[in-house]
Amino acid sequence: MVDSEWSDSWRGAFRVELRAEAIGLAWRGWPVLPGTYPTGSVNPAQARWAGRDGVEADGLMPVHENWQQRIGTDAEQVAAWWTGQPYSLLLATGVVLDAIEVPDELGRQAARALRLLGVPVPIVATPDGKWLFLTTVAGELRADLANNADVTLHGAGSWIPLPPSSFRHGVAHWRVKPEVCGWEFPHADVVQNVLADALAGRVAAERQLVAVD
Repeated sequence: MVDSEWSDSWRGAFRVELRAEAIGLAWRGWPVLPGTYPTGSVNPAQARWAGRDGVEADGLMPVHENWQQRIGTDAEQVAAWWTGQPYSLLLATGVVLDAIEVPDELGRQAARALRLLGVPVPIVATPDGKWLFLTTVAGELRADLANNADVTLHGAGSWIPLPPSSFRHGVAHWRVKPEVCGWEFPHADVVQNVLADALAGRVAAERQLVAVD
């Protein structure tokens, strides 16, 4: 009973934080949306995600089935969405921003290179080992990135989680906050070029290891 009461108290405080973040981003013109959130047991066999029309659903997804029609909702309505539940905070991509999703190792390599270039890029990290680089709208990936299964472009018709959305085993967090770049986002080509260089370096290193073995 104590654990249940603590969980409810924590969830209420967390909802307030999510709501404040959602309102702030909506005022800046970010197309934010409410998403499902983990609930129940931490046992994977019993894991559930709540929030979609009151029905437990599998995995993180927008709460509203017609979420694409709700893109651009004003801040007042966004505030109302988070009044009752600790919904995950999602960003509809392909409107204001795109996001490039990569594994954390590749993300670290690219982030170091971008720092050396003096190009600050907002980066989200998720508990499942993914890094999301936020860029201007690109529309598509360059060919060498598009042909790699480890790289995903979230553009039109897609969405990503934003901090502090909760996952089964942790929360999404900023590796680099938007404030660092003054809310000005790098051109997609710049970030893609750096990711491509980092990917090429990783592939070359893997081939060298295979040759040594």
